[in-house]
Amino acid sequence: MKKIKTATSAIYMAIIFLFLYAPIFVLIVLSFNDSMSRTVWGGFTLQWYANLPFNDTIMDALFTTLRITICSSLLATVLGTSAAVGIHHMKKHHAAIMLGATNIPLLNADIVTGISLMLLFTRFTSLGEFSVVLAHITFSVPYVIFNVLPRLQSMSDSCFEAAMDLGASPAYAFYKVIWPELIPGVLSGFLMAVTMSLDDFTITYFTKGAGVNTLSTMLYTELRKGIQPELYALSTLLFLLAFVMLLIINFKSRNQEVKNEN
Repeated sequence: MKKIKTATSAIYMAIIFLFLYAPIFVLIVLSFNDSMSRTVWGGFTLQWYANLPFNDTIMDALFTTLRITICSSLLATVLGTSAAVGIHHMKKHHAAIMLGATNIPLLNADIVTGISLMLLFTRFTSLGEFSVVLAHITFSVPYVIFNVLPRLQSMSDSCFEAAMDLGASPAYAFYKVIWPELIPGVLSGFLMAVTMSLDDFTITYFTKGAGVNTLSTMLYTELRKGIQPELYALSTLLFLLAFVMLLIINFKSRNQEVKNEN
């Protein structure tokens, strides 16, 4: 009976992972397909990877996406980490109110957030790359907060107080005692912000203005006339980059936890 349950659990998990990763596997296969068709295999080729750097439309959208993602993710990480520290030191009632307010961008529909930000930006500024960065910061900050806050809650304040009693300034005690423990949570929040910024379409579409194209909005335009195979190659490279970064960060986090335990 136990073996049957184990086999059933394994099959169930295999089906789930197949459902999750089958589309990505199809995307990777299409990036090596020598045919423009998505249903006919025309042979193995690397020409889409070779043509990718020379496709001005895709490369312009890629660089714009990376600029917006890096700027918004870094700023969201700084703001989110600071907010998490502030919420952690609040009284329970005030912290509950702030956490409720932090949940609103996560629970709110993207189209509502996009339209509201568009109305705000058109009232006080013009739509463009800067407005997209502000919009991405808005929905990225909560992800950083909810990645950093559990690390703070699992820590003891005794070490920080001991450092203060030994004569350390609050800033010095924070960076020497608190910050090393927060690094895994901050990195996780940063990666989450990067993922959400790269993936976003709805909010970007409403706040980008004319002349600004990210990969998601360009792909939406390309659907009307057919997707360029170079996009399959670029998507494959982005997936592999994210996968490698995740492995490296998990490996470093595990080593850091082992060092802390020792």
